[in-house]
Amino acid sequence: MRRLVAEALQMDGCDVFDVPDGRSLASAITRQILSGNEAFDLIVADIRMPVYSGLDVVEAFREAHCPTPVILMTAFGDDATRARAESMGALLFDKPFELDDLRTAVINLLDLDKPSGT
Repeated sequence: MRRLVAEALQMDGCDVFDVPDGRSLASAITRQILSGNEAFDLIVADIRMPVYSGLDVVEAFREAHCPTPVILMTAFGDDATRARAESMGALLFDKPFELDDLRTAVINLLDLDKPSGT
């Protein structure tokens, strides 16, 4: 799923930084912030990832007052998960979802042109 989403977003012209787990995501965000570079324009992550969950990473990111938009994906979207994601301002996509719906959300959040083929 991660590779499919990354490839679709790259085809839409997005620069994608692909990481395999929550620890790598947290490290990438921290490096980006500490380097003085602009933070990522958008984070798209699964909730269930090895090491740290997507919710844990986003929560820490929000506690550091980083307003970057977030899209979370899950196959286990119960009410508590949905409420936690929404409290952090994240969009939540329940799997399975239409890839074009995710692409549209990314485009809207980043204010990009419409993706090819949609």
